Amino acid sequence: MTAGRPGHTAGPEGPDAHGVYGTDGAFVAAVDGLADPLNDPLPGGHTSPWFRSDTVPAEPAAPSSYETGYAPRQAPPQGPQQPQGAPNEWYDPAGYQRDWYGPQEPSARMAPADLASPVAPAEEPVPVPDAPDLHAEPRTEVLARIPSETEPGPAPSPGGRAERRRAAKGRGRRRPGTAPEQKAAPAAAVPMSRVEARRAARAAKDSPAVIASRAVGEVFITLGVLMLLFVTYQLWWTNIRADQIAGKETNRIQDEWANGERTPGVFAPGEGFAIMHIPKLDVVAPIAEGIDKEKVLDRGMIGHYGEGKLKTAMPSDKQGNFSVAGHRNTHGEPFRYINKLKRGDPIVVETRDAYYTYEMANILPQTSPSNISVIEPIPAGSGFTKPGRYLTLTTCTPEFTSTYRLIVWGKMVDERPRSEGKPDALVG
Repeated sequence: MTAGRPGHTAGPEGPDAHGVYGTDGAFVAAVDGLADPLNDPLPGGHTSPWFRSDTVPAEPAAPSSYETGYAPRQAPPQGPQQPQGAPNEWYDPAGYQRDWYGPQEPSARMAPADLASPVAPAEEPVPVPDAPDLHAEPRTEVLARIPSETEPGPAPSPGGRAERRRAAKGRGRRRPGTAPEQKAAPAAAVPMSRVEARRAARAAKDSPAVIASRAVGEVFITLGVLMLLFVTYQLWWTNIRADQIAGKETNRIQDEWANGERTPGVFAPGEGFAIMHIPKLDVVAPIAEGIDKEKVLDRGMIGHYGEGKLKTAMPSDKQGNFSVAGHRNTHGEPFRYINKLKRGDPIVVETRDAYYTYEMANILPQTSPSNISVIEPIPAGSGFTKPGRYLTLTTCTPEFTSTYRLIVWGKMVDERPRSEGKPDALVG
């Protein structure tokens, strides 16, 4: 059996049968006060939803500086404990805010006094007026200490508790793909009308002058590339090709001599019949009949003047002027450096039967291409005054042009049969 409430009798009868609720209207007032968290009409009970057992002081304590605004002082002597059922309930505004809005950071709107650290106690406690008993204060004074909506404090988050938690978690995050200082997107371009679009299209097109200049530039670039290729062909490839052809012709002539297939006589145009050696210039080139450019000269061979009015003697003749021509530049260029020959330098003409050695006698640096007197039996300007066995070398000058002719003359000084071996000019 549980003991009954204080003030109740054991039986149901008696003047105090209803206890503290026996007074007229007390029960109705107690029921109405259940909705008020600040009142506890039931004796000894705690109906406040913000009641915290751990915040109830074990003994009466002085109010804090937050509640009174005064500096803390020493606690008064502890008195006897209040009897059970006395109104000692503690109202915790901070717990109210924490339960409803969660833990909040200090807001910039809070008063500086709220964020200040508690004042350290002085050496001598400052006397302050006795703090009023919170339990004895009327309801109006307690409500005055509750922070109102106009006072600075943490603003409640909209929505339910789950939404507030998600907002608190995502507050320090940053959405992927966004920069902290993202520029505003440019405004959408205003659509143009048809007329404006046509004008913009015409303005974007190149003018005829630009097109013409571009075409001229492309033509010049193409011509430059073609000229570069042509120069490369003339100065490099023609020499390689002519040396190959001349070398093959020299070997062919020597093979025919060795096999006894070649007989002396008249040679056809373009047919090789002798080999010229210029030891000082390290030249070894075949001699062919005629001075045709394509059939003889461009193939790296030396051409013999042997047709028509330009017909000259052969090396085997007892008297006459053996005259030949060759390129100075490109196509093998066998006479490239004949201007460096000096008097007495040997020039050897090798045939099937003998070696004919000539010595350089004179040079004519420049003359007209139409001057054919330089290849006559007694060449004009050579210094020869009577008939003899002479040699004339002709080529173009200046280099890389055909404006004039360069002439070099020589005089035969030795004739040696092949059976006697090579002359001293080729042996040394």
